[in-house]
Amino acid sequence: MSKIRVLMVCLGNICRSPMAHGVFEARVREHGLADAIEVDSAGTAGYHIGAQADRRARQEARSRGYDLEHLRARQLEPEDFLEFDYILTMDDANFRNAERIRPDNARAELLRFLDFAPGSGETEVPDPYYGGDEGFAHVMDLVEKGADGLMEHIRSRHALRAS
Repeated sequence: MSKIRVLMVCLGNICRSPMAHGVFEARVREHGLADAIEVDSAGTAGYHIGAQADRRARQEARSRGYDLEHLRARQLEPEDFLEFDYILTMDDANFRNAERIRPDNARAELLRFLDFAPGSGETEVPDPYYGGDEGFAHVMDLVEKGADGLMEHIRSRHALRAS
């Protein structure tokens, strides 16, 4: 069986999408599904290609037991729509940006990440880049809810059991 591939997407791939990447990667390991699910992240803009996640994102993640140190920013490419099963955007603007480069023969489902966190009261993960540390804590709260809902969805839809 080939792996289910999940791609988290925000604008620059240094705040929201690496936070979602790191949290969902941890959920995959916690559920014993590392052999079944692969996680990556990207940005719709190429501002930070090759850079680590924002220091504040790494700090917030570390304070909750997640590791983002190994992640490096990259830009979303049309080929990603052929290689991934799920492409999850953090907000509507990046959903539209991703839609613009989506090829006609795309196999990936393009969805909003917070579609998997219906009880969060929000539909978009806000960009914390220009704010303070509290913005990163709020983003992490949303990302944890979305990651839990996404895991539930994938396990149910693909009938996955821990290995």
